[in-house]
Amino acid sequence: MPKTINVRVTTMDAELEFSFHPNTTGKQLFDQVARTIGLREIWYFGLQFTDAKGFLTWLNSEKKVMSQDVKKETPLQFKLRAKFYPEDVAEELIQDVTRRLFYLQVKEDVLAEDIYCPPETAVLLASYAVQAKYGEQDKSEHQPGYLSSERLLPKRVLEQHKLSKEQWEQRIQVWHEEHRSLLKEEAMIEYLKIAQDLEMYGVNYFEIKNKKGSDLWLGVDALGLNIYEKEDRLSPKIGFPWSEIRNISFSDKKFVIKPIDKKAPDFIFYAPRLRVNKRILQLCMGNHDLYMRRRKTDTIEVQQMKAQAKEERLQKKMERDQLEREKKKRENMEREKEQMEREKQDLMMKLHQFEETTKRAERELQEQLDRAMRLEEERRRVEQEAARLEAERMEAIIAKEELARQAEDQMKSQEHLAAELAEYSARITLLEEAKKEKEEEAESWHSKAIEVEENLIKTKEELHTVMSSSNSTPLKIAASSSSSSSSSSDNESDHEHSEENSTYSAELQTQGLADHRQEEERLTEAEKNERLQKQLKDLSSELAEARDDTKKTQNDLLHAENVRAGRDKYKTLRQIRQGQTKQRIDEFEAL
Repeated sequence: MPKTINVRVTTMDAELEFSFHPNTTGKQLFDQVARTIGLREIWYFGLQFTDAKGFLTWLNSEKKVMSQDVKKETPLQFKLRAKFYPEDVAEELIQDVTRRLFYLQVKEDVLAEDIYCPPETAVLLASYAVQAKYGEQDKSEHQPGYLSSERLLPKRVLEQHKLSKEQWEQRIQVWHEEHRSLLKEEAMIEYLKIAQDLEMYGVNYFEIKNKKGSDLWLGVDALGLNIYEKEDRLSPKIGFPWSEIRNISFSDKKFVIKPIDKKAPDFIFYAPRLRVNKRILQLCMGNHDLYMRRRKTDTIEVQQMKAQAKEERLQKKMERDQLEREKKKRENMEREKEQMEREKQDLMMKLHQFEETTKRAERELQEQLDRAMRLEEERRRVEQEAARLEAERMEAIIAKEELARQAEDQMKSQEHLAAELAEYSARITLLEEAKKEKEEEAESWHSKAIEVEENLIKTKEELHTVMSSSNSTPLKIAASSSSSSSSSSDNESDHEHSEENSTYSAELQTQGLADHRQEEERLTEAEKNERLQKQLKDLSSELAEARDDTKKTQNDLLHAENVRAGRDKYKTLRQIRQGQTKQRIDEFEAL
């Protein structure tokens, strides 16, 4: 036998390699793994392996590793997995490493459909998983398509809805944005708080028969033993809390559970294989032990762990608050910078507008001056023409008078003089009309010149006003820089016929438990949280339009019936535990 043996242990997110001595026990190997990853809440976990016959088995902590039915391979292969589940993750899981291991395992079970999850809950859980991986959504960093390579939803959910991969991603991104204030560790615990209300969460299922030979399921979980009909692993029919059980034993395939109520008969069922019975016994003992511990005062070790975890989370909260303050400060500075930049742009635009207005006014003024000069020249020309016409008129009058005198003096012929006189009279009339027209034209040009002078004066005043406004407005241009169960077989191979006839028994300490069945009063996270309730309702309505009802599975139909009847995990638990123990055992036998 070699001096050391190599082993590879796979956690949910890492692979570890060790060497150990052939005499090393299962506990010693497990402790070495726990120390390496800093795990102190070891009571939930175990090392799982596939034995020589191909069955999943838990490593026995009391026996040597090499004396157990491990495959002789190099290196030996083990998985660190949760064997037992807490009743309330938020209250019981202390360390961040414990919460992360549970989160990763439960997430894998949901995606692999070992835990049934309705579509709307699956989408919400996916958004918490994205928050647990990427943190707060940052649109500058998380560009469209950043979820394209992620495994986000169970295959069943994808197939039941007529939505493309991009449409699924868009919906999950919207809900991712809803969780922007959560730390990654907080997103993991929110994921678990919702997942622990799923009916199959934390349940180990085993095929059993009653005395009639009916095929049934036995469910072992943190709260007790439940009996399921063969076609329905969501809704148990009969339940037995740990506080009602005082002894568990089996011989070969016969399993006997003795109730505390001595008037009640033994609860007897049959399992197909010896190794299954051993695993049932181990799970019952472990779950019962944790059930007892939760209802007693925490040990000093647990109290210290809780105090340390509380202090660490308080420190993280303070650091997060500090980061939030700094982030808001940076955002405010960026906003101020952007505001100043906008103001700068506005001022620059106003300056440009002032310059354009000034240039336009100067052009208009020059045009007015040019027009005024042209009008003035035209006025002078008209006045000169009017003077010339006046001179010609005077000359005509003089000539007329002269002719009149000549007519008197020379006594020319009347017809000749009359004709000449008529000619001059007509000419005089024409000249007077021409003069009148020229005077009217001169008067018109004179009015236009006066109007131009008035417009010129007004334009000069407007230009003076614009220039005064521009000079009196200060222009300030400033810039600022700123700084987230699978059923397996037992850890023993089948023994010889003589060992199969052996009896294995465990006496359970239940004193004082009858008054501590607070689990029967629990509410689901959705019932306690109105915001979560609204989120799930909105998601259900949103997905209903794209749902293909022809692809619903048996579990989908069972879940829909439970919802229609107003049942959930804890209401069902209360219902299946009603009545005396004897009554429920009789119901089991009648199935």
